[in-house]
Order: sequence, then C-alpha cells, then structure tokens
Amino acid sequence: MNADIVDPLALVAHYRSRLQLGQAAIRERYLASSDAPHLLHERCALIDEVLCDLWQSLHLPASLALLAVGGYGRGELYPASDVDLLLLLPAPPDGNLTTQLEQAVTLCYDIGLEIAPSVRTVDECAQAAASDLTIQTALLEARLLIGSNQLFEKFSTGLEEVLDPLTFFEAKRSEQDERHLRYDDTPYSLEPNCKEGPGGLRDLQTILWIASAAGYGSTWAELARYGFLTHEEEAQLQRSIRFLQQLRTRLHVHVGRREDRLLFDYQTALAEQLGYRATATRRASELLMQKYYRTAKEVTQINAILLLNIGAAISPLPDQPPQPINERFQNTHDFLDVADDQIFHREPAAILEAFLLMEKNPALQGMTARTLRALWHARTLIDDEFRRDPGNRARFLEIMQQRRGVLHELRRMNQFGILGRYLPNFGKIVGQMQHDLFHVYTVDQHILRVLRNLRRFLADEFTHEYPLCSELMSDFRRPWVLYVAALFHDIAKGRGGDHSRLGAVDAARFCADHGLAAADSELIVWLVEQHLLMSTVAQKQDIGDPEVIGAFATTVKDPRHLTALYLFTVADIRGTSPKVWNSWKGQLLEQLFRCTCRALLAGGEAPVRQGLIEERQQEALRLLRYFALPDAVHERLWKQLDTVYFLRHSAEEVAWHTRALHYRPVVEQAVVKARINPQGAGLEVMIYAQDQPDLFARLVGFFGRAGYTIVDAKIHTTRHGYALDSFMLLNLGELGSDRAMISYIEHELQERLSRPAPPEGPGNGRISRQVKHFPIHPLVTIEPDEKGAHYVLSVSAADRPGLLYTIAMTLAAHGANLHTAKISTLGERVEDTFLISGGDLGMTASRIKLETELLERLKL
Repeated sequence: MNADIVDPLALVAHYRSRLQLGQAAIRERYLASSDAPHLLHERCALIDEVLCDLWQSLHLPASLALLAVGGYGRGELYPASDVDLLLLLPAPPDGNLTTQLEQAVTLCYDIGLEIAPSVRTVDECAQAAASDLTIQTALLEARLLIGSNQLFEKFSTGLEEVLDPLTFFEAKRSEQDERHLRYDDTPYSLEPNCKEGPGGLRDLQTILWIASAAGYGSTWAELARYGFLTHEEEAQLQRSIRFLQQLRTRLHVHVGRREDRLLFDYQTALAEQLGYRATATRRASELLMQKYYRTAKEVTQINAILLLNIGAAISPLPDQPPQPINERFQNTHDFLDVADDQIFHREPAAILEAFLLMEKNPALQGMTARTLRALWHARTLIDDEFRRDPGNRARFLEIMQQRRGVLHELRRMNQFGILGRYLPNFGKIVGQMQHDLFHVYTVDQHILRVLRNLRRFLADEFTHEYPLCSELMSDFRRPWVLYVAALFHDIAKGRGGDHSRLGAVDAARFCADHGLAAADSELIVWLVEQHLLMSTVAQKQDIGDPEVIGAFATTVKDPRHLTALYLFTVADIRGTSPKVWNSWKGQLLEQLFRCTCRALLAGGEAPVRQGLIEERQQEALRLLRYFALPDAVHERLWKQLDTVYFLRHSAEEVAWHTRALHYRPVVEQAVVKARINPQGAGLEVMIYAQDQPDLFARLVGFFGRAGYTIVDAKIHTTRHGYALDSFMLLNLGELGSDRAMISYIEHELQERLSRPAPPEGPGNGRISRQVKHFPIHPLVTIEPDEKGAHYVLSVSAADRPGLLYTIAMTLAAHGANLHTAKISTLGERVEDTFLISGGDLGMTASRIKLETELLERLKL
C-alpha cells in the first residue's frame, strides 16, 4: 500500500505519523502495564514494520539487504535507543546507487528515526570486523530485515571466518576491565550508569556475546543447556535482568531522551514510579538504589563465574592433576578448587576455611569458577547455629588477623554474600546509600574502603602517602583490632538514632561472642563509639587552646587509644569521598595528635597557660634571631597583643607576624602578607589594618572572587584597635599555582582595603545537583562559652558559593565581633564554628533573632 505513495512529502508525513502514533501507543501500554520486556519487543517490531515498508517503497535493488545490528539486531529497543542499521551491498555502489542510499538514510531521519547507519559490502564487513572489536560485536547480532537472503548468508559466512572465539573472549574481557575502570571499578557510585557501569546490562550482554562467538548460544536458556548456568542461577539472573530492564526503560520514558545514568535528578521520581515508599529513616530513592546495588552485585557475581567457566571451555588449561591442599581443597592451576561440589553442604565450616586458605597461600591467584559457584550457593547455610559454632568464630577472627589478603578476602566474602550472612547487621547495610552528600559510597563499600586505607598504612609501597600513619601502624600491636572496628563503625547506619552508639553495642556483642581479650574488646568498642571525635575536635575546636587539648587527652586516656583513633580517623575520612579529604585536614589531625601526645606524656593535664605563652614567645624570639633582627624587635607590637593572641597562634606564626610588623605597629594603609603554608597546604594570608565595620565580610568576598576557600580564620583585635587577622586558604579551582597568586593577593587586597567601599560578594556560582535534589536543612545554634564572655555560633548547611559571605554580612548587620572561625567542608555540607561577641548577644531575644535570620538566609 505504501509503495503507491509517490509524493516525497506525503511519504514522510505518512511514515512519521505511523511511527509517532505507534510509539505513543506502545508508551501508553507500558505505563499501564509496566511490562518493560514487552515494550522492548513491541518497539522493535514497530521499527521492523516501518523500515521494511519504507524499503519497499524506495524500490532499492533486490540484491541489497537491510540488516538490524547491535541492540536492535537482538530484538531489544529501549525507548530512546538508537536504531543500528547496516545497508549491506554485494559490491561498491555506483553513483546512482549512492544517491539512492543517501536518500534512504535521509528519509529515515526525516520520519523521526534516530538511526545509526553504516553502508558496507560483505568484504568490507569482514575487514572491519577483523580490525575493530566494536564492529565485530555489533555484526555478531545482525538480523536480516529485508532484502537478499543470499547476500545475508554470504555475510554470515564471512563473519564466521574472521571470528576467532579465543581472541574475541580475551578482547571482550579486556574491554570489560577497561570499561569498569572508567566507572571506578565499582557499581556503588552515587549516580551509577545502569547500562555501562559494573553490574549493569552491558556486563550481561558481554557474556552472551562471548557465548555466541564461541557457539554456545545467544540466550541464557542455551547457556543453561550447555551447563554454564544452573536453573537456580538462571532464574535469579532473569530477575536481575527484568529489574535492570525495567529501570532503564522507566528512566528513558521519564527523561524523554537517551540517558542511562541514575542521576540524583531522577532517582526520587523513578523510585515513586516504581512503587517505593519512604520509611521513617530512609528515602524512597535510597530503597530503590539499594535494590539496584544489590542487583548489580548479583550481576557481577554471575559475570565473574561465567567468564571463568566459558573461558575454560574456550581455552582448556593443560591437563594436569590438582595438588591437594587438604581433604577439602586442592590447587588447580594455582586456583583454589573444592575437592567436590558438595563439600560446603557436608562441611559448612569449609566456607570460611576457603577464604583463610586464600590468605595463607600466596601462590593461589584466585578461586575456580566451581569454588565461587559452590560458595554462592552455600551462603544460605550460614545461620545462627553456624555463627555460634566456636570453630567458625575462631576462623573468622583468624581471617581478620592474617598478615596478607585480609582486604581481598573480605571483599570477596562481601561480593558473594558470605560476609553479610555471617554478620547479619552488615548484610542490612549492603548496598545502602547514604544521601548525606558526604559519603559517595554505599555503607558496605565505605566500610571496606576504610579497611583498605588501614591496610595501606602497613604496605611499604604506600609509606610515601602518609609517613606518620605508616610509622604508627608498623609499631601498633595487633592492628587487626582496627579492622574489626572498621567493620562495625557504620554498621548501624539507617536504623535511626546515634549510629556510633548502636554500632558500639553490636561491636561489644561480637567481641564477647568471639572471646576477645578485655583490652582489645574495650578498644574496639571505644573506637566505634568515638570514631567521629577526633575529626570533630580538629575541625570545630581551637586546637591551639591547651584546655581543648587537655580535655581531648582525658577522653583518649593513653597513647594506644590516641594512636588507634588517629589512624582510624585518617582512614575513615579518606574513605568517604575524594572531595572530603585534603592536606589541610591532614595537617589539623596531625597537629591534634602531636599536641595530645605531649599532653599525655605530661600526665594528661593541660599545660599552665602562662607557661605555655612564655614558651611560645621564647620560641618565636629564637626564630626571629635567624633573620638578624634586634633583640627588642618584638616589643612595640607585642605590648599591643593580649594573652588570647599568643594562645591561638603558634610560635612560628607569631614570628612571621612580628617580622612583617615590627617597624610599623601603627599604619595608615593595610598590610597584607601572603605565603605558602609552612605545612604545605595552601596559602596563609595575614591582614593588619585599622579595625573597621564589615572587614571580615570584605575579606571573605575578596578571597571568594580570587577562587579560594577559607578553611581556617583567626580574627584578633589588638589593644590599640587594629585588626590582625590570619586566614588559611585552599585553592579548589583551576587557578595557577599558589606561589603565583601571592603577589596578586598582597597587591589587590591592600588596594581594596586602602579605600572605603562596601563589601563585594564572591560572585554567583552554581549549586550542585546533589544539593538541589537532596537538600540539607540548615542548623544554627548560638551558645555561650564556658566563661560567658563569648558565644559559639555553629552553622551546618549545604555548601554553595557565597555561603561564608552571607554569614559574615549577617553578623556585621547585628554588630557581632568575630574572633575565630573554623571552616569545615564535608563533601557538599559545611559545618562552621565561629567565636563571636559584642552587639546585643547578651540578650536571649537578640540571639534568637540572629539565629532565625541566619536560618532564613541559609535556606536554598
């Protein structure tokens, strides 16, 4: 019928309308039924019909063939997927045929088909397939739509001749490894790609491509018939496929275009559309993503087993007898193999023994597919009786205590469901996302990354990363207690309540059940309960204050607890997100560690303030002598500085300030000095100027416009009314080197401070998508300090450009004086602490008014 349409415009209108109406009907049926596989096949059938009718209407030569390739070739078309086509020719086209083919391709675009076409002869297909793995893979799924059967058979024969199963297997396995690396080699990222990421649909298709190339079939049922899959595995695999197909289909329909990333922008809507409902402690999107992560984990399990099995079938290893390890296990080609498939069912204790043997035998490169499959099926044997068995408890502890392989085997235990069965509360947090914009991994993956970081402190090849941590870890007795603490420190996430306290209860029960020594048990439980303490003190309190150090020393009690907490804190922060850790935080933690060591050696008491000040002053004078300055160089400046200044600044900082200001304690123009932080993290900037309103806001605005973030600020007013402020800055943008910025900051800031002008904001920037879709409700508190002379302002809010400037302007409007600022950025969240005084803060109503105004201004 359609071949009778001659007018090109009418032809385009006819097929465009047919395509639009057909796809709209398919979409409506899907929304009513949620049957994703049916949509995939329906859309494919619609495109088949349209293309075949269009081909006939164009009267192309009968010797040609139109082939569906790629995903379209295998009969699956997602709502926004491209239509991959091959126009197969018996010989290179002449001018007339070239014109016809160009018109055909243009017509496909005109009617609204998003095609990915190629035009090749049979010989060109063979050549391209031989040299390009992507083309070879796409052609492997070719399906004849219309045209010459004879030409299609010739094409198929030519493809078989260039297809080498072993070469194809090795190439696809390498391709998968490279693809996984592009996605950080984990399916547990915040915004995973459900097609290309590890554990996504591409991992499943890779198996079928390899199987098809090797002649083992192109469906899961055929793989099962060949013995590569059990019926139970096939059923589980089909459930995973249906979930992933449903998720990707719904994503395409929701977004209205091709998008395979589960972005924050879509997660909430997708969860609601798929029937997930929020609970008291978890968002609907978190429940959806936990289902995704667990499905992706199952896919990686199947993928690993099948790659080993099919690889062994394609390229059998030399026939040599296995080497017995014991009556349950053997070494087969340097892989751990079970003596028989039923060993775990007869002796469940062998489940944990398998992982212990991997640690104790360095020659073993991995586990055979048979062993992995047996472990996966045996995981359900781990029940309460198994967990209570003294032998199993001893073996689990032994796994944690080995010198090598601890991380690898715990990861393997987690991947195959063993770890979550042995520690049921750990099983509950497998795949659980933490949408706090601080952690970028699921809870279980974060825990394993913390353990990885602890293990790296013991590895010689990583001593350059954190030399102090490596030194401390090498001298730490029984480091495995830190690994146990790592397993439990976040195990109570998602339950509601204080996860540190709840986790400590779990840890105490584990220690009692496993018969740990009292001292080790106490340290593990203490670490779990206090694992946030050191980062809180370092980033929110004035660690230059001896009373802060004294209180912290009292809490940690002794050097072993301090060392354990320091090592654990570094490992924990580094295991949350690449954006959270920086050298400044490392410097703060190390400073707190060293100061507390000295306090513990002194008996745990805070040093006498006056003695500490004299010590710092003497050390500052010693440093000044290196610059050949007179002995009295400090006198004019120091008589304007009070006790608080010397308590909050190190001797080195005092010496730097004195060198810069000794000859000009009274100045008309501001003095600005910048330098590379002596500790190596960012820039340190000193400003000395007559105190003035809005000074802090002006400085914050300038640094923001210069591309720097403030991580620490010490604000001091001298006895004669001058501001002596110090800022620690980190360059988080794409600026030049810090050293190149020193002269710019000194000159430009001095120029701006020399003339009266209202504060300038740092400029508008974009709020991250994470903050938009998972908003953080701001919290503001103002409380008096212990002496009642100052007030502590605590702010927790979503990070965004200009945030600190907004706080500074609000404080200035209320007449509040700023003394110190501790700026802490935790991923997308800031937790800042300010010591303030002045204004009418002494009145409760005024403090409430300031809190309320800050809350309003901090809302997004």
